[in-house]
Amino acid sequence: MKVLEFDGWLRWHFLPFWLQPQAPCHSKPTFCLHVLHQIIIFYQSCLLSWSSQFGDLPEVLPSKQPFWDRPGVLAEKALVESSFNSSYSRASFLAACAEHSGDWLFALPLASCGLHLDDEAVRAAVCLRLGLDVCSSHECHCGSAVDVRGIHSFICKKAPGNIIRHQALNDLIVRSFSAADVPVTKEPSGLFRSDGKRPDGLSLVPWQSGKALCWDVTVICPLADSYISDVARKPVELAATRKEAKYAVLDKRYMLVPIAFENLGVPNASVKLLLTHLGRRLSEKSTESRETSFLFQRCSVLL
Repeated sequence: MKVLEFDGWLRWHFLPFWLQPQAPCHSKPTFCLHVLHQIIIFYQSCLLSWSSQFGDLPEVLPSKQPFWDRPGVLAEKALVESSFNSSYSRASFLAACAEHSGDWLFALPLASCGLHLDDEAVRAAVCLRLGLDVCSSHECHCGSAVDVRGIHSFICKKAPGNIIRHQALNDLIVRSFSAADVPVTKEPSGLFRSDGKRPDGLSLVPWQSGKALCWDVTVICPLADSYISDVARKPVELAATRKEAKYAVLDKRYMLVPIAFENLGVPNASVKLLLTHLGRRLSEKSTESRETSFLFQRCSVLL
């Protein structure tokens, strides 16, 4: 294999030996030269078409396919987003496009590891991300009306699933710290709070800059009415900001990290950094390079 340079167009194009100019004449039939000529014409037309839509070509043409696909994907995404006529459809579309929203699709369905989702859970997850009807209209036991989208079940104060999901997510964080040989405790007492509330966890050793890590978990629904009207500000970041304000008095003594997730699997920025660092520590201990991906997948399945 050798790089063929043809007037600067094929700097990265690899051709087999029998199509290279240095090959013997008897190994280059007429039809092969014709095919090569057609390939060059097609290649040049593709470059001209790409540059006319997305701007000038770089001096050195990248060999990675994502470079060429990304502008087209972003253009199609903007086109689809502009076609929505309701804020609910736009919010569900943006949440489905966000990073880590689809991590649950890559998790191996192992029931022993808590990664198996039944058919009903998969149906509800897909409907929420596509903006489809989840259930029939009915009345919640709290007295509120539930529409076909079923969003009320994620914001109802009496919904048992919200507490279970919160506790399961916090337990996963605690187990991950323990697996990385970082001693932690859940709901520590003795921290100064005027209302007596406690964060969800605290590391017993310094985590960064000589401070112990303190975290509090929250899960929000980006499709709720309180967030739909302002999806551009990223609902999960708004929830994280509220947590930081709630525990601002602890910020001087501890490193506070709000662990905020959307119920569609989207984490806030501080959670991405924390789980990435934690996954790196797990990889150093287990020699498994995919620990960070596995950690995000487990969080996505729980949500």
